[in-house]
Amino acid sequence: MGTIAFIGAGPGAADLITVRGARLLAEAEVVLADALTDPALRALAPQAHWIDVGKRGFGRATEQTVIHALLLHHAATGARVVRLKGGDPSVFGRLEEELAAVRAAGHEAVVVPGVTAALAAAADAQQPLTRRGHGRSVALTTAMTREHDLQAGRHADTEVFYMAGKQLPGLARQLAAAGWPATTPVSVVSRAGWPDAIHSQHTLDTLAQASVLHSGRPTVVWIGAGARALPAAPAPAERPQADADKRARSSVLRTLP
Repeated sequence: MGTIAFIGAGPGAADLITVRGARLLAEAEVVLADALTDPALRALAPQAHWIDVGKRGFGRATEQTVIHALLLHHAATGARVVRLKGGDPSVFGRLEEELAAVRAAGHEAVVVPGVTAALAAAADAQQPLTRRGHGRSVALTTAMTREHDLQAGRHADTEVFYMAGKQLPGLARQLAAAGWPATTPVSVVSRAGWPDAIHSQHTLDTLAQASVLHSGRPTVVWIGAGARALPAAPAPAERPQADADKRARSSVLRTLP
């Protein structure tokens, strides 16, 4: 029986993949790759047979049953198979179904975590999703259910919505109905983890305006404590005080053992 490695490639550029993921990918003979994985990752496994099994919201998608059949077919030949997933396999990656199919057929599985889109988006925006004292919980959810219903609630200090780009006006209405105040901060990042990532800052009552800026791009939205913007860098007139504060911190550090 074969072994299948489920590897999280991260949500954007190829260098977000982990060292372990890159090593296993380099050993692959067959790679089933998601649509949003960076094509540059092919350079890590040029000898492998690459198969596109991508899914895009409201667009072309490979049927899940086809993915299962391909995994089992190639694993049965004894090939080293990699299922390369965007982001982290365990977060909205349909890992449960694919693991179940692999195990039922008697194959071994390895799961390598990756950077999920919420974390990459927070890094692009330089906005920590948790905040000491008032941002202790984070909820990850998809904007659309499997029945294609738009749903939003208030379940944590910071609520993160994946795959939300086409639903921003409706999402704003749902969030308001769930009790989020109109002035609650909201961040939007599209193409998180890529060099051309775009971040825009809003309050709930202006969230719908982000639709044009992020149109046609994979988008992450988060609301609440983790979406509050950090203080801006000091203006030139304020820098003398900032420099004095820096010197004071350096003086304290020199006194530490």
